[in-house]
Formats: sequence, structure tokens, C-alpha cells
Amino acid sequence: MPNHQRQLHLGVNMYNAGIHAAAWRKHDDPFAYLDIDYYRNIARIAERGALDAVFLADIPGLREDPRVRPTLGLEPTVLLTGIASATERIGLVATASTTFNDPYNLARRFSSLDHVSGGRAAWNAVTTYDPVVAPNFGLPELPEHDDRYGRAEEFVDVVRKLWDAWEDSALIGDPAGDLADPDRIHTIDHQGEHFSVRGPLPLPRSPQGQPVVVQAGGSEPGKRVAARTADAVFAAQTTFEEGKQFYAEMKRRARDYGRDPETLKILPGLCTVIAATEAEARDRKAELDELGGQEWAIARLALNLGVDAAELDLDAPVPEHLLRNLDEKRGSRGFARAVANYARRDGLTVRELALLGGGGHRYAIGTPEQIADTIEHWFRHEAADGFNLMPDVLPSGLETFVDHVVPELRKRGIFRTDYSGATLRDHLGLSRPRSQYERAEHALSS
Repeated sequence: MPNHQRQLHLGVNMYNAGIHAAAWRKHDDPFAYLDIDYYRNIARIAERGALDAVFLADIPGLREDPRVRPTLGLEPTVLLTGIASATERIGLVATASTTFNDPYNLARRFSSLDHVSGGRAAWNAVTTYDPVVAPNFGLPELPEHDDRYGRAEEFVDVVRKLWDAWEDSALIGDPAGDLADPDRIHTIDHQGEHFSVRGPLPLPRSPQGQPVVVQAGGSEPGKRVAARTADAVFAAQTTFEEGKQFYAEMKRRARDYGRDPETLKILPGLCTVIAATEAEARDRKAELDELGGQEWAIARLALNLGVDAAELDLDAPVPEHLLRNLDEKRGSRGFARAVANYARRDGLTVRELALLGGGGHRYAIGTPEQIADTIEHWFRHEAADGFNLMPDVLPSGLETFVDHVVPELRKRGIFRTDYSGATLRDHLGLSRPRSQYERAEHALSS
């Protein structure tokens, strides 16, 4: 598809007070991240800018140091249900782990969210790489990386089968006859290596047919799962060259699975710090760094590199041996590669890297025009279909983006002026899939 016909996609990560660890110190209420109205306000701002979706990350455990940063505490699907009632169009993306959930309950939860929201739900399927989580679920440590992804691939397949178990034509609603046709409601009778699930769900297909599926893995197994099963990928590329390579690879992989590559959206994370001038934006970032969060940033970098933070010399470059053998890391291999590429490209010290990309995502610091330049460059040169935005401070960083960057993107003809549909699939340019049972029936009849 020619570049001028492509539609830029933008979502925002509602990462508590903001992506910067010290963001909460800029709030009048340091506990706003526990208030549903705080998140509703963020979602309304995103909807005012006609963004595709709001997104909630999740770690089912206490990872953050409670002295320096708010935790990811509220359960995402519960929170998004509250946001759905206060918004009309914005998509709602929740993270849930395939390692620490069961397919049936998860499929029901996200189908319910899609019904409640009128077709705006999406599931960000992750395998969970943080070791702090395992003991919360009776495990001494995380399963091995490849084992987590083997379970994840089957998990997604089971969830999709459950979402399809009711044919659309199963609903009759005849007051003088039947409510539904039981012959068009199917057990899935799944028997696999990890799961045995009979089905069906106790509710019909949701407004989108299936909620959107997002995947965030950058390892070899993660890319395979995403190319075969996902509608979008939350990517972690910090350099343009790396972004182009990943984009081309994922589109090729989707094509190899018989898919139209345009049905797989590549959405890297982008941390934003925006001000009227570049100097003011850099001062804003420096002020946040001074307010705190350095210890958290260094701990996050160490986690992504798979080392103990005590091993790192903060004022020296990251040792090359720590940037090798990334496929042997127990944590997120995608984040590890992104951090390694950033470190090699710019020769940053450990401290600099931790404060600028150590979390595995690219930072864009500057004016609205400069932020738009970055987004347009990646989009037009096929390094991204859009971005998952991570403002430094919420809601102010998002308000600045919506009020000043979005109009700039519209002037350049790459972002919508308003929504053209009601569902998240509409926003992403994805069609509503038929039930697999109706697809099979159609194939037989044709």
C-alpha cells in the first residue's frame, strides 16, 4: 500500500503518574493513580485527540520500590471497564499474562469487556518476564523462556477458539420462538500439551467478533507467535535502523503465514518529553531526573540486561560482555536487545542509558514539531505503523501531545481528524473476523 494511503495509529500507555519514575512528584495528589477519575480523564484527553486506544501495562506482583514509584496495582480489565462507561470511541487495551492465567477465564473477561465497551477491547498477551511474580502463583521461579512461549502460543489459540464458539447466526431473539440456536453454539473440545478446555463461553461473540490481540515479545518465539496470531505488536526498537529491520521482518513473517501484512500493525513504544523549545524540553527531563527515580531506572536497566545492579559501574559504558548472548537472558529478550542497540549506538554511560532508554523504549525529547518529525520519519519510511506513547508525566504530557503534536501530524496528512468508526478494529483498519465455524461452513458451501 503506498505510504500516502496508510493511516498512522497512536495509543497511550497510562503508566500510573507517567513513564518517568519521578512523575508522581509533579502531581497535586500523589495517590491519583488509585483514582478511577484520574484514568477517565486521561482516556477522555486521548479520545479528544482521536487516538486509537489507551493501554494498561500490568505486573501481577509488587515490582516497583514503593518508596520511589507508584505500583501497577489496579487490575487492568476492571479499570478499563470503569473507563468504558466514561468514553465513547477510544480503544481499551489491557495486559494479561499467559503464564499466570487460564484461557477460559481470560477469554470470558475480555469478551465481557468488548460487550460492555461496545467493541473497543484488546488483550495485550504477555508471558511475564519479571521473576518477582512467580512466587505469587506457587512457583519458585519463572518457567524457562521457551516454555513460557510454548504455553502462550497454545493459550492464544484456545482463547480465539472460545471467542468463536458462538456463531453470529446463533442469536435468534424471536419472542414467539427461540432465543438462540443451540446447534450454532459449539464446544471447542481442545486437547493440547498445556490445556484441556471444553467450552463454549456463556456469552455470544462480542461486537468485534473477537477482541483485538496485541503481542509484545521481541524474541524468536515471541515474533513467531505475534506473526501468526496477533493483530498488533507493541515493539521495543530504540533506533530507526532497528525499527525498519523489525518492521520488514514482521511483515514478511505475517505474509509467510498466509496473512495480509497490513493486518499486523507494528507499534513501537515512544517516551515523550515535550516543550515549546528543545532546551525547555531537556530542562524538563533534567528536572524530573533531579527529582528522583535514578535508582529505579538503574534497577530496570539491570533487569533488562539480566544482571545485578551492583555489577554496573554507573559512570562507565555498559561492558560489552553484558550486551552479548541476549538469547540466554531469562528476562525480556526484546527489551535487552533494544537496550543493547541504544548503548552501542550512542556510547552512553550506565547512568545515562538508565535515564534515557534503559527501560527498552526510545525517548523523543523536543518541540511538538520535532516529536512529529520523529513519528513521521518512522511512519513514512516503514519503521512503524504508529506508536504506543508514554508521556513523561500524566496527564500533562498527553495534553501537550494532543493539543500540539496531533495538529502537526494532521497538517502533514498522516493522522485522522476524527474517528470514522466505533470499534477498535475500525480504528486500526481491521475487518471483523467471521467465527471459524462460519468460515468452515462458508468454505463447504462454496
